[in-house]
Amino acid sequence: MGGAYGGMGGQRALSTPGARMVAPLSCDAPSDLPGERVTVTLMDMGMSRMMGGIAPMGAHMLLTAAPTTVHGGRVSIVVDNTGWRTHEVVVLPLASGAVAGQRPVGSDGKVDETGSLGEASSSCRAGAGDGIVSGAVGWVTLTLPPGHYELVCNLQNHYADGMRQELVVTG
Repeated sequence: MGGAYGGMGGQRALSTPGARMVAPLSCDAPSDLPGERVTVTLMDMGMSRMMGGIAPMGAHMLLTAAPTTVHGGRVSIVVDNTGWRTHEVVVLPLASGAVAGQRPVGSDGKVDETGSLGEASSSCRAGAGDGIVSGAVGWVTLTLPPGHYELVCNLQNHYADGMRQELVVTG
């Protein structure tokens, strides 16, 4: 992905049942971010701009990262929100032997963020904010030691609806 409109060339998928509906990107991260770059793409499957409010349990959402393995040190995580809902990406360490998708979800529809190393949750800017709105890009640069991490969208029900991906950092 790259450029102001990501890999879809500014196009939206067709609005047919089951088709992924993609919002074109309106901004881009700086090209000179430090360290290795991980591009995270966020999508809402079968949803549209008209669907506001809290995401229902069982909705189909997707968080993908490329690459999923990087070297330890400075890592810039660039988040493209091509979905219709507001999203974020929080970087959480994974315990030894744990895999992405196993965190318990609380009654608030979120996972525990204890130990978070940072987040991209600001539209067209770096760092934390109120969420990355549809069609916007957010980013964060972190120093990550070797280990396994989980990239999660921790807005209500988003993790349970599939928005998580493992990131491996090698030595």
